[in-house]
Amino acid sequence: MSTHTVWHWEARARSGELKKGTHEAATERDVHVYLRQRELNPIVVRKQLGPKLNLSFLAPSVKRQEIVVFVRQFATMIDAGLPLVQCLDLIASQQDNRTFKAVLTDIKETVAGGSTFAQALKRHPKVFDDLFVNLVAAGEMGGILDTILNRLAAYIEKNAKLARQVKSAMAYPVGISVVAAVVIFVLLRFVIPSFESMFTSMGGQLPGLTQVVINLSHWLAANTVFVLAGGTAFVYGFKRVTATARGRYVFDGFMLKLPLFGALLKKVAVARFTRTMGTMLASGVPIIEALDIVSKASGNKVIEEGLVFVKEQVGQGSLMAPPLAKTNIFPNMVVQMIAVGESTGAMDVMLTKIADFYDDEVEAAVNGLTSMMEPLMMMVLGGIVGTILVAMYLPIFTIAGAVGG
Repeated sequence: MSTHTVWHWEARARSGELKKGTHEAATERDVHVYLRQRELNPIVVRKQLGPKLNLSFLAPSVKRQEIVVFVRQFATMIDAGLPLVQCLDLIASQQDNRTFKAVLTDIKETVAGGSTFAQALKRHPKVFDDLFVNLVAAGEMGGILDTILNRLAAYIEKNAKLARQVKSAMAYPVGISVVAAVVIFVLLRFVIPSFESMFTSMGGQLPGLTQVVINLSHWLAANTVFVLAGGTAFVYGFKRVTATARGRYVFDGFMLKLPLFGALLKKVAVARFTRTMGTMLASGVPIIEALDIVSKASGNKVIEEGLVFVKEQVGQGSLMAPPLAKTNIFPNMVVQMIAVGESTGAMDVMLTKIADFYDDEVEAAVNGLTSMMEPLMMMVLGGIVGTILVAMYLPIFTIAGAVGG
């Protein structure tokens, strides 16, 4: 029976190309030998994750706030002079979230086995993203890990606040729309038929509006299955289309052009881009690498492709501001401030100032949008429901008028 272990490796070739793969070997040292024989410089070598770390969908997820608390605690311990492994052991032992506890325990064991902290974090991309790993790597190389960790905690907290603001802006109209759809469906499918039987027993000609609503109720009753199936098919088709690169690009471009919401999404994009870039540059991450990570974390395909273009231009020797202006994504004020930051050599400071300004802009935009949407949505919902109710009571008013006359 073989005692070899399957190892996952990442290495860089002489050409600079990043390569990945797996290799069976008895020890990690054997994998390093294997890679060097092939003129590959090892970056990450780790055991293939087995069932022990293959957490099921029932396991609790790791929340942002838990990561923030971990980072704050870890920075304090490192600043106090405690060894890295001991810090990880102490924090892991205090974790109530079993998923996070398993992750931190694995990181501790990996670091104890000789890997760097950044390499150990890279084993868990669902918890610690590329931005986190790269900043930690920069902190380890610069000997300022505690400073980097505090900077990371502040970044995560501000990013989480930004995400909450966007969700609150989107939640209200979506919630009201769902409620409106359910109310209208119930009225047409179950309430209107009971009124119709009453009208039939009264006899006479129904008002035009009442007849239209009753016809709509008949249509819905006859086609309920098709309506539900059509809605399900639309959602499924939408997900499939937006899962493709082209479909996602078209949808994200459409979202950026929406009235009211498009302006908000652009402000969010500026705040996220400048905050992330400022944090990475201040931590010593090279600008090309920072742009690569920021583009992937943008959450919008149009913005991602624009930032990829900027990265390519910067890689060819350009400053960041000119290609950023060509993308037509970010406001001129932002581009000009970045140009000033580049010319003065204080790009990270300028980016942080822009991010602080746009954080306030996003908050103001969300408050304005919410205050505008509330009466608008209530008017629409009230108008639809009111029209249906008026249609149902019109025959009663007509009969009452005839009797009174």
